[in-house]
Amino acid sequence: MKAVHFGAGNIGRGFIGHMLSASNYDVCFVARNPKNISLLQQRQEYPITLANNEQDTTIVNNVTAINVNEQHRVAEEIASADLITTAVGVSALGDIAEPIAKGIYLRMKANNHNPLHIIACENAIGGSTRLKKRIYPFLDESTRAKAERFVSFPNAAVDRIVPAQNHEDPLQVTVEPFYEWVVHRPAMLDGFKEIEGVHYVDSLEPYIERKMFTVNTGHCVAAYFGYLAGLKTIRQVMSNTALRAKVRYVMEETGAMLIRKHGFNADKHQKYIDTILGRFANPNLTDQVTRVARSPLRKLSPHDRLVRPAMQASEFGIAIPHLTSAMAAAMLFDNKSDEEAMKLQRYIREDGLSPFIRERMGIPEEHVLHHHIITRYEELQGHKVLT
Repeated sequence: MKAVHFGAGNIGRGFIGHMLSASNYDVCFVARNPKNISLLQQRQEYPITLANNEQDTTIVNNVTAINVNEQHRVAEEIASADLITTAVGVSALGDIAEPIAKGIYLRMKANNHNPLHIIACENAIGGSTRLKKRIYPFLDESTRAKAERFVSFPNAAVDRIVPAQNHEDPLQVTVEPFYEWVVHRPAMLDGFKEIEGVHYVDSLEPYIERKMFTVNTGHCVAAYFGYLAGLKTIRQVMSNTALRAKVRYVMEETGAMLIRKHGFNADKHQKYIDTILGRFANPNLTDQVTRVARSPLRKLSPHDRLVRPAMQASEFGIAIPHLTSAMAAAMLFDNKSDEEAMKLQRYIREDGLSPFIRERMGIPEEHVLHHHIITRYEELQGHKVLT
């Protein structure tokens, strides 16, 4: 079996590529970094190390790589592949749509009717569906009709913390022991081969929202609170009793919404929160606050990890004072090395606070959360150190 994976970064190598190789796929990474591409082609393997006390190391083999700009080669790989996965960041899905479309065209032209699954492993709700919408405009009507029969885009939820890192070996990557990859089973075509370690479910939304609004929300909240407190790493944030409590309170507020919406067992969800907090505090991982906090405009957008659970909780009448505080903290993220943070600050400075909340976050002025965010922002503003 052959898989083509877009993105040879830490997530691509340390999570998706590792799982595919362990499930006996030959993995062809489609990447941009010439050094990593060359090394993957030469060695056809790389090490991953678990962030545990034993520092267990595994060699991932049966891998190679090609440059994303070599679109004809990429298309040829896709034309004969059994699976396509991505870990490029949801904002970059549009950049890989055309080469995937060219591969689908070659595949359909050659009458390759073996099932092809294209799974976007991104921190986004409906990532594969978004990718499909980017790809289809590059296909002619006849190819689209064939693709509807033989190509599927199952949505997925993925979860593994892989911090930014540097090693003597450029291909080595350190990952946390925990991982979760959940795929929407009804979208799988007949004859598909299950990937070892993947959890296939009939209803994906509960798993996506549980992960997004617990792990992703909690992680970025720890970063924004930590940034205001002048801390450098997530581990430092989790070692601070008061800040760890703030993060827990936010996760319990989103948890109340998830329990109400999806019928999760309250005790089991509390244990899930405890597990996530333990992962954030892993003493063998060093994750920079500024890395986790990056791209605040995206994280404050209407359908992402802060505003979406807040609006849903509000619809259920669930009080969310700590999540509201977290959104205000995100709006105060002013790291000069983060392009989005600088845009955020410019928008607020030039347009005003209320228009930013209305236009960028999608929260109308008449909504109660709109005024709560302004109040908390004004309370936090001017206090570089969060107390």
